[in-house]
Amino acid sequence: MFIPILATMLCAVFYASFFEWTLHRFVMHQPIGKFRYPFERHALLHHSVFKASETYHLIDLQTQDADTIPMAWWNGPVLILISGIPFDLVGWYMQMWTVPITATIVIGLYYGAYEYLHWCMHLPRKRNIERTGVFFRLNGHHLLHHRYMNRNFNVVFPLADACLGTLLTRSTVRFAQATGPMIPDVQPKADAAKLPVSL
Repeated sequence: MFIPILATMLCAVFYASFFEWTLHRFVMHQPIGKFRYPFERHALLHHSVFKASETYHLIDLQTQDADTIPMAWWNGPVLILISGIPFDLVGWYMQMWTVPITATIVIGLYYGAYEYLHWCMHLPRKRNIERTGVFFRLNGHHLLHHRYMNRNFNVVFPLADACLGTLLTRSTVRFAQATGPMIPDVQPKADAAKLPVSL
């Protein structure tokens, strides 16, 4: 019983990375016919408010811009249900209901991690998670997505970015990036100080 649960957990984490990438790349960054809500809410609104410059961080929580950080409240249940369909089918075929139950829990936790990390990235408050090396690297990864919208689609686990050729670890040009104790320098490595700054 333990082995199938562990295998399901690992599969669900890997799968969630690819699901996140696909959703972010093909639904949140381009309209799908007349279904424009995710594209307008994310690519047009969120990215217009939060750039890779000093506007990467929201300073005033009282502004309406805070509403553009998280997804709508109903997105979580809908995405968890949709993303769990393959595990439901496997569980039904194998007559092992631990598979969809475990996968639903893992995908739910992954979605929660996405929302929390994304919130902390754009609204830093020196939380414990913000002091970790993992957050530091993920924050730089996401900041680069705000500079290059066609790169770094993962927020939680950049496995899909690495596998699908969209991983960017440094900027290709020097730019005026956001700074802070939990944001790495993502400027080009070689002679970064001599390169002209691009806005």
